[in-house]
Amino acid sequence: MYRLVVLVLAVIAAYSVILGALGWLPFSGPAMLASLVVCLAASYGVNRVAAAAAHVAPQADSALITGLLLYFLFWPSLAPLDLAVTALACTAATLSKYLLALRGRHAFNPAALGAFVVGLTGWGAATWWVGTPAMLWLVLPGALLVLYRVQRLAMAGLFAVVALAVATAVVAQVGVSPLSSLWQALAQGPLVFFAGFMLSEPLTMPGRRPYQFGYSAIIGLAYALPFALGPVSASPELALLIGNLLAFALGLTRGASLRFVERRTLTPSSYEFVFLPSRRVRFVPGQYAELSLHGGGVTGAGSRRTFSFTSAPSSDVVAFGVSTAPPVSHSKRSLMDLVPGQRVYLAAVGGDFVLPRDVDEKLLLIAGGIGITPFASMLRAARNSGEARDVALLASVPNPTELAFADVLRASGARVVVRMSDGGAPADFAEDAGSAPFTAARLRELVPDIDSRTAYVSGPPSFVGAVAREVREAGARHVRRDAFSGY
Repeated sequence: MYRLVVLVLAVIAAYSVILGALGWLPFSGPAMLASLVVCLAASYGVNRVAAAAAHVAPQADSALITGLLLYFLFWPSLAPLDLAVTALACTAATLSKYLLALRGRHAFNPAALGAFVVGLTGWGAATWWVGTPAMLWLVLPGALLVLYRVQRLAMAGLFAVVALAVATAVVAQVGVSPLSSLWQALAQGPLVFFAGFMLSEPLTMPGRRPYQFGYSAIIGLAYALPFALGPVSASPELALLIGNLLAFALGLTRGASLRFVERRTLTPSSYEFVFLPSRRVRFVPGQYAELSLHGGGVTGAGSRRTFSFTSAPSSDVVAFGVSTAPPVSHSKRSLMDLVPGQRVYLAAVGGDFVLPRDVDEKLLLIAGGIGITPFASMLRAARNSGEARDVALLASVPNPTELAFADVLRASGARVVVRMSDGGAPADFAEDAGSAPFTAARLRELVPDIDSRTAYVSGPPSFVGAVAREVREAGARHVRRDAFSGY
């Protein structure tokens, strides 16, 4: 996600410079280039220095995102004082990642905090010049792309509905028509940019969808309501900081330090990595953790990656299942190189790929390869708590040796059916599904009561997309998906 946001913001920044050169924005091309260079240099440079002082790996993508975001917030100028104020915002934003963070987790959105700090000094203020009709032509598709990729369209939509409704009600009191207020908010304000690139920042939002909706609604209300408290007045950056503060204060965005314990072999091409957390990690079976890892860098893929929990929430350790089939990425190499006692940081817990609360609801779990990892956590948790769920688990693997968590499956009490691509025979505790793909007809044969079950499909995106369609056609009551996009 971080690399995608960098690329999208970079394209929009290049587009803005072209508009400035053509005279379609109220600043010159040289002023925009100067502002962009200052933002990127300050954010990247301060990040490198702060990371070295803190003895941690610098997050290059994160630094570039911060610089690009603040470029769109502060008025481009060639005046040295204006550029110094912009550099101050970038410096404050970057330092906040180290000074206002706990165990790898930001307390506040860095770009919003940098803009807010500059406003408090009285030396300048964020203008959010990105909110112009000319910019909207590229900001809108860019924001939608990011929101779609991170599955935050509904959350951003709720924010927009609340913000627009409140803004319309406020300006209606002075005689402005609803259509005019909507146009002004969408095309002449930063709402779209804010929702797509600021609200969606993952390390300062709650991990579960119900909390995310409440979070976005509160921010939407604060975004649109005019208010002033002494020297502090309403602004988009303040609205986001209010939401960040509430989420952090309620314990919805806490991180943890993880001490590496051991690496367990699951299959010839996958391992389970076990860590001892500095505090009890709160998660629901089926959720994922975002870990800060060494590796990546400027040319790499970044150093924050998501991994599904395989341990039960009641366990004293936390564990993650990872495929290490070649080619091995920087992040996976970082995991493979860990030695006992070395620490990584759990920056976030999230995801809604969780079981229903009703233990009487019949379940169908379908895993492709390493996609079995969230199911391992679910089955371990159910066994530890004594839940007697009706579970049918279908697994698709290349050969018998690639079935991970065989011991967990054997002890779970679930009906286990395994498809082997090479036609091999599964272990004695599992039924043989043959080598035919999981088509709708085949699924009805394997699970005759599929129309009374809620289905969960996990694995590589191509597997999840194809199988989820077949599961719906086979008549499953509900289908939930969890795609492993690669890392």
